[in-house]
Formats: sequence, structure tokens, C-alpha cells
Amino acid sequence: MSVLTTRPPDRTAGPPAPRKGRARRRREQQWPAYVFLSPWMIGAVALTLVPMAVSLYLSFTDYNLFDPPHWVGLRNYTEMLTEDPRYWRSVGTTLLYVVVAVPLKLGLALGVAMLLRNLGRGRAFYRSAFYAPSLLGASMSIALVWRALFNDGGTVARVLDAVGIHTGGWVGNPDYAVFAVVLLTVWQFGAPMVIFLAGLQQISPDLYEAAALDGAGRWRQFLSVTVPMLSPVVFFNLVLETIQSFQVFTPAFAISGGDGGPADSTLFYTLYLYERGFTASHMGYAAAMAWMLLLAIGAVTLILFRTSRSWVFYADEEDR
Repeated sequence: MSVLTTRPPDRTAGPPAPRKGRARRRREQQWPAYVFLSPWMIGAVALTLVPMAVSLYLSFTDYNLFDPPHWVGLRNYTEMLTEDPRYWRSVGTTLLYVVVAVPLKLGLALGVAMLLRNLGRGRAFYRSAFYAPSLLGASMSIALVWRALFNDGGTVARVLDAVGIHTGGWVGNPDYAVFAVVLLTVWQFGAPMVIFLAGLQQISPDLYEAAALDGAGRWRQFLSVTVPMLSPVVFFNLVLETIQSFQVFTPAFAISGGDGGPADSTLFYTLYLYERGFTASHMGYAAAMAWMLLLAIGAVTLILFRTSRSWVFYADEEDR
């Protein structure tokens, strides 16, 4: 005969804590995190969100920095898109710069990174040496030196003349001036090179050994092993460099003398924005240009992310 026993109820356990009490305890546990985050939150609101809101408001006004803003609605945007040929010239110059400079810069950075990966002694020295232009190239002083190199009678013109290529000074030639800015940007390949080098070091040597056993040569190993395994790093560098290229300003300002010349051949978007806002005192128009640039960068970035699904390979994803 079995005896059925039941556990007596626990008289000491109280009723479950009310929901409001649990939420209050959760807030008490989280407040130290908000205290430590408060400097960043204050900076984000005061230095980013509020200026963006003011800029958006000014883009719908006629504002000259001295008189109060006057609301004009969409007039700045319609004038920009339909009545300003220099605006579209700046768009074309910037697009040409992005299409040419970004692939050249990433290609050179990847090539040098692959050379450094196979380098034994002196890798740290060469890595630092190749990275140095990325620290110096964004300065106004280097841009002025670059202007002197590519000016009429400069070093580049004399070297090309010595080998029978007579182009003259690039800075004063509307056909070549933009390419002087492109070369200055490509020269600053150190940052993506370091990222590529880190990605190359994460590729397992076993993959190259297996490809070699299958009869793959160096070029085939590069296409079948290096490129797929490095594609997330390529995508990361591509997005960063594309965003930065749309915002190029200092080299264009220094090489063109601040006016986008000759014949508006170096009239980059940001340079024209600066001219309209601070030289012509049309700050409302400049604010509208800034928001159009933000929308364009957002659209290009979205396209890159959408298309990345077809060519970026992630090793931890099975259905790729």
C-alpha cells in the first residue's frame, strides 16, 4: 500500500513582487550606466542632433549670417536642382573623383598589404612608413606642397617633359587638375592598407595549401581564396572610403586656390558648398546642399549594402 504524500505549501514565501517594484529596481540598477554615458549623450544632442535640426530649418530659409532667417520653403532646393549649373558641375566633378580615386586607392592598399604579408624582417618599419601619408596627407601644408609639385614648372611637369610627355602643369590644366587631387588621395592609402593586412593575416594557410594541391597558381589562389575570404574587409574599406571621398575638401581647396579652378575642373561639392555658404553668405542654400549631400551618401551606402549580399562572403554563414 503506497502512501501519497503532498508537499505542504511554503508559508514563508511572500507574494510575487509587483511589476512596478521590479521596474523600479531595474531602473535603480541601470542609473550608473546612464551616468557614465551622460557625457556622450550630452555631446551627441548638443553637438550633433541640435545642429542638424538647425541646419534642416535653415535649408528652408534665406539666411546670410547677419540678418534673421527668412522662410522661403523649397526655393533653395528648386534653385539648386533646376537653376544652378555650377551645382551640377560640382556633382559631376565629385562623382568622377569618387569613381576614379576609390578603386585606385583600395587596389594600391591591397597590393601593398599583400607584399607586407609575405615580408619577414622590417614589416613593422614598412607598415609605419606606408601609413605615414595617411596622417600627413589631410593637412593643408601637404596639399600646398602637392600643388607646387603639379604646378607649371613643378617637379612632375619637368619629369614628364624629360621622358617626352608634355602635359605642362596639372594644376593649371582643366583636363588634369582633378587627377592631381586623385593622386593625393591615392597616396594616402595607409589606413585601408593596415585593415587589409589585418584581414590577410586571418586567412588560414591551409586554404592556400589545398588550392595549390589542386593545381591553382598564384593568380587563381588570389581569385578563389584571397578575394572571397577578404570580401568583408573589402566591403568595409569600400564603404568608408566612398563616404570620405564624397566629403573631400582640403586638397581641392588648396590645389584650386579655393575657387574650384581652372574652369571649375576642381569644383568639388564640398568646395562649392563652402563657397555658397561662407563666401557668398548664402547659408540657407549651403544648408540645403549639405542635406542633399547627406541624402546622396545615405543612398549610395544603402546601395552598397544591398549589393553586398551577392559578393561579400562570410565564413560563418552557410547559405551564402
